[in-house]
Order: sequence, then C-alpha cells, then structure tokens
Amino acid sequence: MNYSVTIFKPQDLPDLLAFLNANWTYDQITEAVLREKLEGDPDWMPEGALMCRYGNVLIGFMQGVMRHISGTRYAYIKLMAVDKAYRRKGIATLLYAKLEAIFIKNKADVVRIYDVPLNYFMPGIDPCYTPALCWAMRKGFERFGDTSNLDVDLNQNWNTFDEELALKLDNIDIRRARLDEKAAVLKFVEDKWALWRNEVEEAFKDEQPSIHIALCNGELKAFSAHNGNNKGMGWFGPMGTDPDLRGKGIGAILLKRCLNDMKEMGLAHAIIPWVGPIDFYAWHANARVDRVFWRYEKRLR
Repeated sequence: MNYSVTIFKPQDLPDLLAFLNANWTYDQITEAVLREKLEGDPDWMPEGALMCRYGNVLIGFMQGVMRHISGTRYAYIKLMAVDKAYRRKGIATLLYAKLEAIFIKNKADVVRIYDVPLNYFMPGIDPCYTPALCWAMRKGFERFGDTSNLDVDLNQNWNTFDEELALKLDNIDIRRARLDEKAAVLKFVEDKWALWRNEVEEAFKDEQPSIHIALCNGELKAFSAHNGNNKGMGWFGPMGTDPDLRGKGIGAILLKRCLNDMKEMGLAHAIIPWVGPIDFYAWHANARVDRVFWRYEKRLR
C-alpha cells in the first residue's frame, strides 16, 4: 500500500483527537490535554510528531521528544496509535524508523516508551495493550521495570485541621501557596527535585494555585501539587518533603489537601501516577492499584 508520512500541523488537531480516541482501547484524551502533550511539552519537537495516512485517511501517529537528564540524552515515544483496521501492516515500524533516525541525528543515547518526565500521558505501556508490547520487543526494546497508577475515591473526609493545629506547636505551618511565592517554590523544587519543576509551574497557572506548602519557622520545607500534568483529569503530584522534617505526618496532610481540592472541583476520583510507595497512599487515602505499566527502553549507543 502507498502510505504517506507527514509532520503534524495545528490544523490536524481535530482529526488526530478523534483518531486517538477511536483507537485507544483503554484511554481517552481531551483536546486540552492533547495540546498539552504536543505543543505544551517543554521540549516540543515538531519534526517528531509524525502522521501516517492512506490517501486522506489518518491511520497512524507517533510522537517523539527528547530530554537531557543527568548527562544522558533520552529520547521518548510519547504518544502512538495505529488504526485498528491497519494493524500488522508495518505502520508503527514505518513511523518508528523515521522517528529513530531523528533521535540518532540528535545524538540520543537511549529510547524509552511513554514514561516521559515533566509531561506525560502514561508512565509506561499498559500490558493490556498487548500488541504494543509485542511490537516494542520486536523492535529491540527491553523491559527494565514497572510502575503503577493508583485510584482514589474522593468521596472521603479529607479534613486535616487537628493535625495542622498540632504541627503549629513545632512552628510548622501548612497552607496553600500564594502566586507571589511561585519563584520560591520553584527554587525549592529545582534544588531537590529538578524533574518536577515543569509540573509545579503548570500547577501555578491555575486561577488558585494547585500547590500546598509546609513552612518551618517561615522556611519552605515541603510541598504537594495536583493538576500539573494531564490538566482536568484529577492527577495528583508531585510531592516532596525535606528529609529533616520527614516522619511528622506532613506528607499525609499535603496529600489530603490536594485530594480535597479535587473533590471540590467536582471530581469523583483522583489518579496518583507513577507510584513508588504504594503503602503510603493506601494507608492515608485508601488508594488502590488501578493500572500497572511496564517500562521499556532501547539503547542506541
């Protein structure tokens, strides 16, 4: 068949949105979030957003981005899909060959699938997308780990008044961050968790910052955020506490403040993505494992 591959243009957005939602079995994406994943990426690569058509019909899409992290040039397949009627015809392979050539030209060291720090839609391949797993393995990708997304029922009492009152005896104050504190919060995050800066910055763009902070004797020591990635979909995080204040219950309070925000937004559920300490969230928020993602990478050099 005669397929044509072109670079995504803004006028393609409605067609791409409908295509992704028609061909992802377990996920749906809004126009706003799709824009966030494309031009909204801090390292947006227009030449890496590839669309495959048969005639005038969109039958495949693959987006790539790159990040330079701790001395390694990471490349990522950020979004991809193939029309259900055109699978096993080499569409994904065609798109990836062109994308990998772009990565090599830009001196990428390793390619990963989906788990793109700063701005991502999912943190790996859900194994329910079995064809995607098989394709990745055939292309030389190797599994190196897994992670989970947790689901939280927001119909719970998230009041933390008593706990916050007790912390005041230790001169620890917990409250929502103010807009005029954005620079200080970003500096705190960048010093300790640089990869979270973009999500925190996005959370500050909300009319009321989706950021809560803890201060000890007036010094910023902890934060939590939500709505910094996949806006409007109820995603929690990131969250961090300075090591010298851990063990005081500050993280649990900050978590519950964000969950209460989402409850007040009218959401029924929150997603805690890319989770490490499952037991922490299960204990403090009755979170449960909702989806598991397998992480794959391919060394280019």
